[in-house]
Amino acid sequence: MLTRRRLLQHMILASLPLGSGIPFARTAIAATTSTGSIDALLPSPSASAATEDGAGLARFVDVFIGSGGHGHTFPGAAVPFGMVQLSPDTYNADWDACSGYHAGDRSIMGFSHTHLSGTGIGDMLDVLLMPNVGAVKTQPGSREAPESGWRAPFRPEDETGEPGYYRVELRDRRIGAELTATARAGLHRYTFPASAQSHIVVDLKHGMQDNPDTPTRVPWAELRAVGNDTLLGGRSVRQWARDRRIHFAIRFSRPFERMETLGEPATEAATNHDVRCALHFPTRGGEQVLVKVGLSAVSAENALRNLDAEIPGWDFEAVRRDAHDAWERELGRVRIQARDDDERRVFYTALYHCLLAPTLFNDVDGRYLGMDLAVHQLPPGASNYTQFSLWDTYRSLHPLLTLVQPERVPDLANSLIRMAEQNAGGVPVWPLQARETDCMVGYHSSVVLAEAWTKGFDGIDFAKAWPLWRKRAMDDDYRGLPLYRSLGYIPAEREAESVSKTLEYAYDDWAVAHLARAAGDEKEYRQLRERSRNYRNVFDQRSGFVRGRLADGSWAEPFDPRALGHLQKWHDFTECNAWQATFLNQHDVHGHIRLLGGDQRFAAKLDALFSASSDLPEGAPPDISGMVGQYAHGNEPGHHVAYLYAYAGQPWKTQARVRKLMRDMYHAQRDGLPGNEDCGQMSAWFVLSALGLYPADPVSGVYVFGSPLLDRAELALAEGRRLLIEAHDNSPENVYVQSVSWNGQPHPRNWIAHRELAKGGHLAFRMGATPNLEFGAARSQRPPSFV
Repeated sequence: MLTRRRLLQHMILASLPLGSGIPFARTAIAATTSTGSIDALLPSPSASAATEDGAGLARFVDVFIGSGGHGHTFPGAAVPFGMVQLSPDTYNADWDACSGYHAGDRSIMGFSHTHLSGTGIGDMLDVLLMPNVGAVKTQPGSREAPESGWRAPFRPEDETGEPGYYRVELRDRRIGAELTATARAGLHRYTFPASAQSHIVVDLKHGMQDNPDTPTRVPWAELRAVGNDTLLGGRSVRQWARDRRIHFAIRFSRPFERMETLGEPATEAATNHDVRCALHFPTRGGEQVLVKVGLSAVSAENALRNLDAEIPGWDFEAVRRDAHDAWERELGRVRIQARDDDERRVFYTALYHCLLAPTLFNDVDGRYLGMDLAVHQLPPGASNYTQFSLWDTYRSLHPLLTLVQPERVPDLANSLIRMAEQNAGGVPVWPLQARETDCMVGYHSSVVLAEAWTKGFDGIDFAKAWPLWRKRAMDDDYRGLPLYRSLGYIPAEREAESVSKTLEYAYDDWAVAHLARAAGDEKEYRQLRERSRNYRNVFDQRSGFVRGRLADGSWAEPFDPRALGHLQKWHDFTECNAWQATFLNQHDVHGHIRLLGGDQRFAAKLDALFSASSDLPEGAPPDISGMVGQYAHGNEPGHHVAYLYAYAGQPWKTQARVRKLMRDMYHAQRDGLPGNEDCGQMSAWFVLSALGLYPADPVSGVYVFGSPLLDRAELALAEGRRLLIEAHDNSPENVYVQSVSWNGQPHPRNWIAHRELAKGGHLAFRMGATPNLEFGAARSQRPPSFV
């Protein structure tokens, strides 16, 4: 069984928008209020906010934040949601190299064109190029001895990065390497010294490895020259996403003098193809060689079409400028007033990370490779996406995109529906470039679709989605689901990760119930809604925790709430333990509160979670990080937990906890993230929390109030509407909400619905240094749940 955790264990041990999409145009919302009437409610931007409004938001993005520690981000060049993400690779064979880059490394293997941002499993790293001088080396060499191959040493001070651009000086080679990108193509600019032995290596063998001794599995690779300035080819890779296929086209700004083959000749029986070459370009001092690379999952010819359409010439600065402008437009949808530049850097870098994935996965002609490995044609104006880290991103990233990228939401949802139609294995779980990795538990594509329906998005075929997700919920023999249906839980001796699966399937039931309602099937809606309360079946009243339960109804022994398994190591839970999983209920929180004994006992249990010893048993996975007591902010299952106090009538505890997490867990430095960035999820938690909002249950369409970090933020919504959020009397000490107003009227609830925010308006918090025990505490003011 494939999960990120199990692969992790194995590895440790051994322009705007990119596609026009379908616009969000819910008539009822659009007609409710005019832009002009909302503008009348909004104060004029302050001088400091205006300074940050116009040009220059990209300057606050530090592309190196998260590239150290266990953040697993990459610093290279990309445009928002781009297929091509062109970045340096420093290592490719351990857990902290999942993005191909780690801030602790000191040599570069080359520059490849696809990367994963913040994941706990590595893949991609397609089509590596490396400029060099001197005798041609046939291997990249090792981190420990870079001189044994074509690796080039570098120092952190030799690197420069910004959204859409990366530069590094390879000092011992006297080569300057610069990278920029469009949606489907990358552009390199290499400045060489005077040398008769200047060359560029192209490596199709390079990719993520299970360990240093096991090469990347490349069952097929092809490289052919077209004249003396163009290469066409492709490869398939059998790593995490098995048999993933990518094609490419490479053009050089000047003809190469000769092409030297470096790889081993393939035989008919070869299972691992070694296709590499060196292109020779004798250079004068300071001479620049530009290389542009287009990608396609359809064909090499389509890769060339993508390349010629997006980078028709050789103007590096123009491409860099276009990439920069694309980032300015997207970052400019959220304009903030912050206390200092560090706060701006943390915020805008987080927002930047939220706009890297999912990634575009269709060509300029609208063709794309489907999950059935057939080539399909999109409807005019539509875009297709891939790289959905759904176990992570359903929690915060997708809710954030419904606010700041609303026109992209229908394309994202329809991409998931197409995948479910085309994939014989069923609905998407963690899809990557036309392959299903089946990574993690649950099938949370259901949540992304249900959230879009709840929030009123048009242009999504919910009628088509319903039978596809119904089949997974009701019929499929998938990872313990038959046991879940028959017993109401998954027995610990019958299926690994049984507790987490039970809890996550219960939440998927809640989401699929909403898809039933979207399709008009009220009977199935009621059945799935009730079944979503199966979380109760793994809660042990005696111990006060969820825990492994056997088929005969007894509890798995021995039991330690800090441990991940009680029958065997890492067995009962997915990247969490009983302390953390006990609060893994996002939809029936009031029912959960009753199960734990009422408001006071529930809040006391939360207090105990945050105040317990942070000790974990030996061998706990590194995903469980960012510890506060037994709360783990460095991994996703706990991201909603600090907001649960609000449901129990103690929102001031949410406010204090959330503000402290923002201050303690996110920093403007390379190791400034508390754990894996996970394709935008870790950052989206910060962005939403800094605004004072959090979707504890995305399907509900409700945001719980926290403690806004920012004094002021203005969001550009759909159809020209604006949302202004202000926190008056805000300071590092004034973390408690005293009162809230919405469009100038008192707002006593400690939550607000997406449908309200989507109309635009003015949300104002009044902050103070001591808790207001009355605000949001009454039952009528608490967030709704299970409605």
